[in-house]
Amino acid sequence: MQAKMTSRYRYMVLTFVVAGLVFALGACAGGGQPAASAPAAAAQPVAQVPAKVNTKITPADYQAQFGAGADHLLLDVRTPEEFNSGHIPGAVNISVDQLAQRLNEVPQDKPVVLYCRSGNRSNQAAQILDQAGYTQIYDLGGIITWQQQGYPVE
Repeated sequence: MQAKMTSRYRYMVLTFVVAGLVFALGACAGGGQPAASAPAAAAQPVAQVPAKVNTKITPADYQAQFGAGADHLLLDVRTPEEFNSGHIPGAVNISVDQLAQRLNEVPQDKPVVLYCRSGNRSNQAAQILDQAGYTQIYDLGGIITWQQQGYPVE
């Protein structure tokens, strides 16, 4: 009877070893997944990568994307004095220093395009909006580049 127990024991051990090898080989071939679940993993939808929150945009890209009357807010984050000395047509002025206190004036349901003189304050403003939960932020950079490329200022 002991001989039968030993052979049965060997059979069980061998079965576990073979099953372990099959599982291990399937995991290696399937990128960490057992071979049997690889087709199921392939059938699952791939999660979409969220769009970048703060997108840099050139003056030409701005004209192409928003110049034809697309609904957006063009936000000049310079001081009121700088704004009054010349700004991009259609822009609204909220200084970067006041932006956090005036978020109620900036809609969250449409794209917000930011600019300043050279691009530093527009980047700061984009960070403020990002931290406040805005998702459609475009950084146009500076009005200097806008003017150098021949676009109008009023």
